[in-house]
Amino acid sequence: MLLSVVIPAYNEGELIHKTAQVISELLTKNGIAYELIFINDGSRDNTWAEIELAHAQDPRIHGICFSRNFGKEGAVFAGLEYAHGDCCAVMDCDLQHPPETLIEMYKLWTQGYEVIEGIKSSRGKEGFFHKLFVKAFYGMMSSSTGVDMTRASDFKLLDRKAVDAIIALPERHIFFRALSSWVGFKTGYVEFDVQEREAGSSKWSFRSLCKYAITNITSFSTAPMQIVTAFGVIMFVFSVIFGIYSLVKYFLGYSLEGFTTVILLLLLIGSVLMCSLGIIGYYIAKIYEEVKLRPRYIVSKTTDSAEETVPAERQI
Repeated sequence: MLLSVVIPAYNEGELIHKTAQVISELLTKNGIAYELIFINDGSRDNTWAEIELAHAQDPRIHGICFSRNFGKEGAVFAGLEYAHGDCCAVMDCDLQHPPETLIEMYKLWTQGYEVIEGIKSSRGKEGFFHKLFVKAFYGMMSSSTGVDMTRASDFKLLDRKAVDAIIALPERHIFFRALSSWVGFKTGYVEFDVQEREAGSSKWSFRSLCKYAITNITSFSTAPMQIVTAFGVIMFVFSVIFGIYSLVKYFLGYSLEGFTTVILLLLLIGSVLMCSLGIIGYYIAKIYEEVKLRPRYIVSKTTDSAEETVPAERQI
């Protein structure tokens, strides 16, 4: 039984050797046949050079190099598509996902579980605003999808059946963290504590987190569209109440000072309309991107020969 470990990497040159060494030693010690697949997601440092060096030292370590940065989701799917294992694990390169948890996941897989989710018992050190943002994001995702994602992570192990089901999905914009729950199959859970980074700093800025959140919410949920409907209902109720108030004032013989009221109403309604059009426009843009059928990623080179590793339809 072969275990494929998919590891996306973006500007993680100083960690490639350590990560490969730690995971390799752990899996070898536990007698698990494995392959490590590092995906260089358009890094600007020496990440690819380190992946090539690791491959030269151990042929069980493979590398995929993108032509540019396509994002973490694209890197995860590339690793899953290139993996040969009977089961595939996905984990971060910075070792914040404890490698020891892989052994627990693998044991659950041998017991018949087909999707093993790594759930966070603690999130490690995070700022107050970051925690608030993350809580709001996963709260919205959980309520809109019906799947509890408050402690979800990208750290998971999937049986080959689940992997094939996920990579067969046709959409371009995907949210791997939620799709593993969406596909179903017999699911197990393993708790883990988020570790401190072994080296370097997080590559996620507040701006990139916001972009990541918006992309994933719109690709996996229609909650923003429902918000537009809610805005419409609220404005309708407000209009009915204000209309009744105006009629009562009129029949009682009181004159309304209309200028300020009209201006405020126009500003409020205009703001709601613009926000609603923006949300609708964003979904239309996503539809436009989907119908173009561009690939999720483009591979420029791999550590293995093109004939053996890169399927003909993906060679460039």
